[in-house]
Amino acid sequence: MTQHTLMIAGCGDVGSRLGERISALGWQVHGLRREVSRLPAGILPVAGDLQQPSCPPAWPKGQLDYLVYCAAATQHDEAGYRRAYVDGLRHALTWLGEHGQRPRRLLFVSSTGVYAQQGGEWVDETAPAEAEGYSGRVMREAERLALESAVPATLVRLAGIYGPGREWLLGQVRQGYRVASEPPLYGNRIHADDAAGLLAFLLQADAAGQALQDCYLGVDDAPAPLHEVVGWLREYLGVSHWAEQQSVRRAGSKRCSNARARALGWAPQYPSYREGYAAILSGQR
Repeated sequence: MTQHTLMIAGCGDVGSRLGERISALGWQVHGLRREVSRLPAGILPVAGDLQQPSCPPAWPKGQLDYLVYCAAATQHDEAGYRRAYVDGLRHALTWLGEHGQRPRRLLFVSSTGVYAQQGGEWVDETAPAEAEGYSGRVMREAERLALESAVPATLVRLAGIYGPGREWLLGQVRQGYRVASEPPLYGNRIHADDAAGLLAFLLQADAAGQALQDCYLGVDDAPAPLHEVVGWLREYLGVSHWAEQQSVRRAGSKRCSNARARALGWAPQYPSYREGYAAILSGQR
């Protein structure tokens, strides 16, 4: 017997991983994306574009118990972000209303990019989220839209997602990527499987009657300086050369805590970059 119904709006990489996990538990899972041929088996396809106001014809007519909004911007400027996160969410909420659907909870997948801290500070859900760049500002606008909607909402702020197919850093290290070490540039990350696992955990917790808070950070256990991560990967990959250009220093440095999610009972499968990247690289061999 089907336990619950879930709509994943923006069912890309993380959404598909989530859908596979939840459908295996007996949930009925609908996945909305433009190219539904790329959806895994077990996810009911809903072909549609979140950036268009018209409701997709295949939008389910029955009750939806949960909505997970995890769209990704395809155009990386302020207009593109607003279409993906603010307009898209507003469209999805409108479509719920058109079908008389009021899910038990909305999980809005956000980003730790909403935080502006740059001095290596520890950050949790209570820290000020005052990013000045357009991506953080637009995401905060979308977060407010979710929290002020008629559906009880929880924000899930994910850190930098990596995993199979998300291997930018590995490519850079193989090319001799240089990173400044002083002051240390702290980064935060989560394996794609753990990102999906956290979303699945929160859905199951809510369905079991546990009270969810309005925000959780999705990060692993070990924020680390980027030069440390690069050094470990260089050794693991056997890279000995350095790129000719000077050391690269990216903006931003903070350490995000997953203590709130852990207190609820969640734990990452890959607690640090070491386990996560080792799994990716062993899978490539």
